[in-house]
Amino acid sequence: MPGRTVEIALELDGAMRAADTAARGAGVSVRELTELADLDRTVELLCAIWGRSANPPMTVELLRAFTKAGNYVAGAFADGVLVGACVGFFHAPSEDALHSHIAGVAPAATNRRIGFALKLHQRAWAMARGVGEIAWTFDPLVARNAHFNLVKLAARPAEYLPNFYGPLGDAINGDEDSDRLLVRWRLRDPDVVLACSGDGPARSRLDGAVPALGTADDGGPRPGSLDGPTSLVAVPPDVERLRLVDPQAARRWRTAVREALAALAGRGGRIDGFDRAGGYVVRGHR
Repeated sequence: MPGRTVEIALELDGAMRAADTAARGAGVSVRELTELADLDRTVELLCAIWGRSANPPMTVELLRAFTKAGNYVAGAFADGVLVGACVGFFHAPSEDALHSHIAGVAPAATNRRIGFALKLHQRAWAMARGVGEIAWTFDPLVARNAHFNLVKLAARPAEYLPNFYGPLGDAINGDEDSDRLLVRWRLRDPDVVLACSGDGPARSRLDGAVPALGTADDGGPRPGSLDGPTSLVAVPPDVERLRLVDPQAARRWRTAVREALAALAGRGGRIDGFDRAGGYVVRGHR
């Protein structure tokens, strides 16, 4: 089908141009990593980000095997220094998807849109290999990640996974349950194309939205009503700091968010976006 071949080529060209624009905007160059020296630097960077030198999030041996098997290992460089990395591996052949297992940016290089540049590079890389979707998980309590994944990238939530990894015991997650939200990034979806242009999808309409979980005066979770046509499920503004200063409060938030989203899902609800002020936007429940 010559017409479809041309369409695919144009889509890939657009994805590559969007990735190049994002990298220039972040002041980095993004490339695949295959040499042992680069893989060593990647392990060091991920250990520093997660605070897990004794039990690194990834090992050089595993990264080496991933690259040899044709999986995704890439890094972002600023003035020759590795400041971000992203690693993914393929799903089962029938699933037409890449699982993005880990991505991180050095603390000194945050707020420069380097994560956005890495994800757009990953998208173009996957599309060049005929892959239509990338999936990954993130901590649903981290508000900035929820906004990045659901708004900036227009990924779509697929499944809530309670205590997915078990206790991780690192500097970011502490010793709490590792709940995760699985998202799917459909690489040619119009909302994704728009998001990758830097515009992002249209803001979710919140007319008539009712808090299913809000924030109490003491900063803790406050249960609301499940009966609104659109529900909002709040998260704390900075759960990573909260875990350090008040672990019990962070634990209450974890339980409350888990229970609210599970209750809404049980009534047919689906997460449709994220609002910085209100939290997760859930629609379609009865």
